[in-house]
Amino acid sequence: MPRIAHALLSVTDKTGIVDFARKLHNLGIELISTGGTAKLLGANTIPVREVAEVTGFPEMLDGRVKTLHPKIAGGILAIRSKPEHMQALSEHDIPAIQMVIVNLYQFEKYAEDPDIERGELIENIDIGGPTMIRAAAKNFGDVAVVVTPEQYTSVLEELERNDGALSPETNWKLAQQAFEHTAAYDRAIASRLSQIDSEGRTTTPAGSKGREQDDHDLPAHLAISATRAAALRYGENPHQKAALYRTRDTGVAAGEQLGGKELSYNNLVDLDAAWQLVSEFESPACAIIKHTNPCGCAEQLTLANAYRKALEADPVSAFGGILAFNREVNEETAAEVSKLFVEAIAAPGFSEAARSVLAAKKNLRLLEVKPSERPDPVLKSITGGFLLQTADTATLDAEGLRLKTTRSPSALETEALLFAWTVCKHVKSNAIVYARPGQTISVGAGQTSRVDSVKLGAMKAVLPLEGSVLASDAFFPFADGVEEAARHGVTAVIQPGGSVRDEEVIAAANKWKMAMLFTGIRHFRH
Repeated sequence: MPRIAHALLSVTDKTGIVDFARKLHNLGIELISTGGTAKLLGANTIPVREVAEVTGFPEMLDGRVKTLHPKIAGGILAIRSKPEHMQALSEHDIPAIQMVIVNLYQFEKYAEDPDIERGELIENIDIGGPTMIRAAAKNFGDVAVVVTPEQYTSVLEELERNDGALSPETNWKLAQQAFEHTAAYDRAIASRLSQIDSEGRTTTPAGSKGREQDDHDLPAHLAISATRAAALRYGENPHQKAALYRTRDTGVAAGEQLGGKELSYNNLVDLDAAWQLVSEFESPACAIIKHTNPCGCAEQLTLANAYRKALEADPVSAFGGILAFNREVNEETAAEVSKLFVEAIAAPGFSEAARSVLAAKKNLRLLEVKPSERPDPVLKSITGGFLLQTADTATLDAEGLRLKTTRSPSALETEALLFAWTVCKHVKSNAIVYARPGQTISVGAGQTSRVDSVKLGAMKAVLPLEGSVLASDAFFPFADGVEEAARHGVTAVIQPGGSVRDEEVIAAANKWKMAMLFTGIRHFRH
């Protein structure tokens, strides 16, 4: 490849651009740039020629038109091996551009705001940027295209090794990445605009209050765009390949690992399950997860006590489990956790003292997670396609409960029922949770009949069940589940209701002098 003589720069993300541009200049490359980038380079005493000087036209229409000009497009698209192309450049005084450094308006950042005005969203759709990127990528035989600051280092290293030239292999690789970049950008635009009606209003997510579900609640065309953040050692099993892909800078996928060995596929799945559960609570909370199911969860006045209470429910299953906290982990909590073998911990932060304590556990993975402002939709693959649903964000308070039995629950029972109901949402169906205020007592998960989940939870209990309450993620189809719970000392039950045998179930509760509340909400988790 010949030496690069001219490079065009136009970047929204200015990270590293000053240093990159200075080194390009030191290699003898003439820099051409749009207004904002040109001003930044000029302020740092880097010689630069503005696009308006090349085209003979100023930026216009509030910045909508900057680089859309034959003197820019021609300089990028001309095939150097065709004499007629080079003759056209010469006749029209168009510089041949051998490198394009462009990143796009940050549409995705604005798209995350559910209340953004349509007009503002539209103004953050880049036109010139994708045009230059696609033009450069199309002409990869003669032009290199750089679309992210992460590419700067490797590109510069090769330029310095090769006297200002890049190999055909590098240009082709950069072109492939560029087309991926613009495709992801277009998918993000199409996906977000599909959520806006003809009046410019963002449609309400499916299942939200105040509006019936309609065809606009989920996109007509599903756009999936994610950046590979890590190649994992393997998937659920050693013979399966796996990788982690990231769609935003919040949540478990974007968590910062502070210590321990590499996170596995199963670690990440369990960390997300634990993080989603503790994120439900306002007070200090801890969740202990094993194979995506909670084996202990507690909400207490202090984080250390939340951990102790969560561990009490099932210390055997907690061994080798995954933990999550909804507060910064402090030294007291870390000291308690260090007594148990756990695989990984997710939390919004870890104090220096806590990190010092946990550093003694050499293989323990610590993941610092930035909370998400909005829940992600739930995507699952099936053979031949995908299933997409909105997140299960249905919440419940005491006013939304319907008493169905002769006896009303006490204030403490109601507190325990609401806590159990919150945890139950994160247990695989059929789901049963035994609880007291702020503490799970036992969990029955994933059985093929509801009464078996009741029995399993009772069988696994290491804490007394007498006086506990019980939550069920779906209705009891028969009275046998309630009868079984009563035999273990359960005093109150919360469930959605809706069975054809509801009256039989309620009668069984009255027989055992239990209180029973209906929620009218189901929390299946498959």
